[in-house]
Amino acid sequence: MSSFPCQENQELERRFPEIHPPFEPPAAVIEANRCLYCFDAPCTTACPTHIDVPRFIKKIAQGNVRGSALTILDANILGASCSRVCPVDVLCEGACVYHRYNQQPIQIGRLQRHAMDHFHANGALLPKPAVGERPEKIACIGAGPASLACAAELRLRGFSVTIFEGRSIPGGLNTYGVAEYKLRPADSLREVEMIQSLGVEFRFGTEISQIALADLEKSYDIIFIGIGLGAMHRLNIPGENHPDVINALTFIENYKTKGIVSVGRDVVVVGAGNTAIDAARAAVRLGAEDVHLLYRRGEEQIPAFAFEYEHAKQERVQFHWWTQPIAIHESSATNRIETIECVRTEPDANGALKEITGSQFRLSCDMLIPAIGQFPLLEFLQSCRGLQLDDGRVQVDRATGQTSNPRYFAGGDCVNGGREVVDAVADGKRAALGIAQTLEATHA
Repeated sequence: MSSFPCQENQELERRFPEIHPPFEPPAAVIEANRCLYCFDAPCTTACPTHIDVPRFIKKIAQGNVRGSALTILDANILGASCSRVCPVDVLCEGACVYHRYNQQPIQIGRLQRHAMDHFHANGALLPKPAVGERPEKIACIGAGPASLACAAELRLRGFSVTIFEGRSIPGGLNTYGVAEYKLRPADSLREVEMIQSLGVEFRFGTEISQIALADLEKSYDIIFIGIGLGAMHRLNIPGENHPDVINALTFIENYKTKGIVSVGRDVVVVGAGNTAIDAARAAVRLGAEDVHLLYRRGEEQIPAFAFEYEHAKQERVQFHWWTQPIAIHESSATNRIETIECVRTEPDANGALKEITGSQFRLSCDMLIPAIGQFPLLEFLQSCRGLQLDDGRVQVDRATGQTSNPRYFAGGDCVNGGREVVDAVADGKRAALGIAQTLEATHA
């Protein structure tokens, strides 16, 4: 049981069975013994955190499951979460050499989960580092994967780290924004507790708008920015302020952490990224009779991963290509949303979208879920002295995570614009190594 407050809901567990169930121990050993333990393994190269995949799998085959977990954690402190949410089809498993022989790739994600579940079920005790405490202090803003990875690596090197988070529960999108069938809040929070046990301090309820950067700069030697992204983009159409319009991240957060499981009968999702797919599949599982997904471009341009798209089709999500919403209409009798008015689109000679005259139509809809991306937290980023931004993204030295202000480092979605959890973890660890190198050189 997590020490962080988070509601458990057995009904949710029933409706959201895990899409990657755990291995039974004998099955894990059998799968591990399929591995060829490649030299210069392409699976390791394909992993953004460069986990030594052959090494951790070989340890499972040898019965050393704790040793396998420690190999994973040495590269990726959020190895349990990543084993569940990583798009392994396009990363490690997608690079498996078995593809060359038209054979099933090693199930690396499930083997990683097997090792990490064993580790957390048996105390989740990390070896104490053989280093002394250092006097330097680092502040991490945001408690998502990038900050967690950065904080853990720095603590293991003896630095004092404090994480500032506006919410009451840490974990960022791992806790709030990843679909329940991929990652449950309890699984995210047990990793946070492990990091907390290293001596990382958490301060909750500190909104970034309330953070006095000048005071932080006086109290901390280095500041790491891991704030992710901000509010979701609006549709900017009539009726958008209706209470039955709820953005995808809020929708996912409501059922994951607040136990709000009510859903419309006819749900329309706007967007076709992985978050839109997650929201659409969740709506099906929560009881919607019809779930429609609108995308203003064609099937070939869908930004979601192909396997996510295929799963959504299997769960009877209905896709409408070259379709854009233009207005929301409510019932005068019930004041609920009744229909959403749409128009067909097509590319012009330059590839820009244009509406097709006379193509308007309406879809029955009593709940609308926009999922068309997020804004950067520009106001805060612009308040950070000396930070260089490009299209709302913090510019960093990719080797160290250091920004144009040498006392600020950054990683995660505020740098990469919104990629995978494993990318944020890689950013956080890279920045931690850069911070350690900077401080050790300065205060040798």
